[in-house]
Amino acid sequence: MPTTEPQSPNVDLSATLELAMELISRPSVTPDDLDCQELMIERLEQLGFTIELLPFGDVKNFWAIHGHHGPVLAFAGHTDVVPSGPELQWSTPPFEPLIDAEGMLRGRGAADMKGSLAAMVTAVERFVSTHPDHDGRIAFLVTSDEEGPAIDGTRAVVEHLRERHERLDYCVVGEPSSTERLGDVIKNGRRGSLGGILKVRGIQGHVAYPHLARNPIHQIAPALDALATEHWDSGNDSFPATSFQISNIRAGTGATNVIPGEVEATFNFRFSTETSEQQLRERTEAILRAHDLDYDISWTLNGEPFLTREGALVEATMAGVEAITGQRPVLSTSGGTSDGRFIATLGSQVVELGPRNATIHQVNECVRAADLDELSAIYEAILKQLFVAQETR
Repeated sequence: MPTTEPQSPNVDLSATLELAMELISRPSVTPDDLDCQELMIERLEQLGFTIELLPFGDVKNFWAIHGHHGPVLAFAGHTDVVPSGPELQWSTPPFEPLIDAEGMLRGRGAADMKGSLAAMVTAVERFVSTHPDHDGRIAFLVTSDEEGPAIDGTRAVVEHLRERHERLDYCVVGEPSSTERLGDVIKNGRRGSLGGILKVRGIQGHVAYPHLARNPIHQIAPALDALATEHWDSGNDSFPATSFQISNIRAGTGATNVIPGEVEATFNFRFSTETSEQQLRERTEAILRAHDLDYDISWTLNGEPFLTREGALVEATMAGVEAITGQRPVLSTSGGTSDGRFIATLGSQVVELGPRNATIHQVNECVRAADLDELSAIYEAILKQLFVAQETR
């Protein structure tokens, strides 16, 4: 069993780890920020960044930019974290970060994604100090509403930027993309997410007199089977095939002798660029009509699929990872959604690169401390690839 004894206090921490631990110590559960953004803003102001606070509802957001001309590279992330769950199940208090004897930084948000935010800030500090008159512009887009409804966070900021025709060419999102080792996977796209709530009406009655009732559970079952076995598409070189999953079914009064009058099924599509939201809706409802159901359905589009093909940002990110780790990463579009789906609507090239995702949202979330220092070096290498002339690197 790994020990969780804290690191000796006389061991000097890097600037990245100091900032990461200061951020983790604030229990900023969605949508509370608890001044995490203020910590970042103070450091960015010292570098000469122009800061724009963009609160929407109960959510804190900020947009910061440095430089005066050329393409914009934004570092994007979130200061909010998911709840810790029962603290007694944690080996160490979730909001009292420490580095254990095995070099693991422990605490809620270590991997998702306060470690990435700290690495971004320190990477930019070093880069701007070395290249004060750098080409291009560097930006930060930070929210406290990624783990929650994601309405008043990045989505709202993106709409604000769109309205005033703000340029955003490249974006690195600090989501924990790595699997087995730091930088082994870069996300260069995500599948779309389309959710639905299906309600099928029957006639309530006594189970002993089924001829006087109509059981909606019996009616919905063949339709759900048809949806689950439908071939929606075959995917493509960048995306797996579209999938349909039922996540919840609710019905009944709680009594064993009552046929329910209604059943509700919640489902989700994760869809590729081979199929559109409209096509999924139309095909789903065609299947439901074919089963002669008395139904209502409500839809929620959580995000369109997006893909950043190989180009300046992908090449710079892969080169940055290889320069620091010595390993060539692979590109992937797997996993859930991220705020990259909103940023991509601006026409931006978007990639996600962060630490290992093995413990995100879990009890005892942790990340290898040394990985955050390497991640900061990778972010700095990306900046150099994009904004420093080749002959001066």
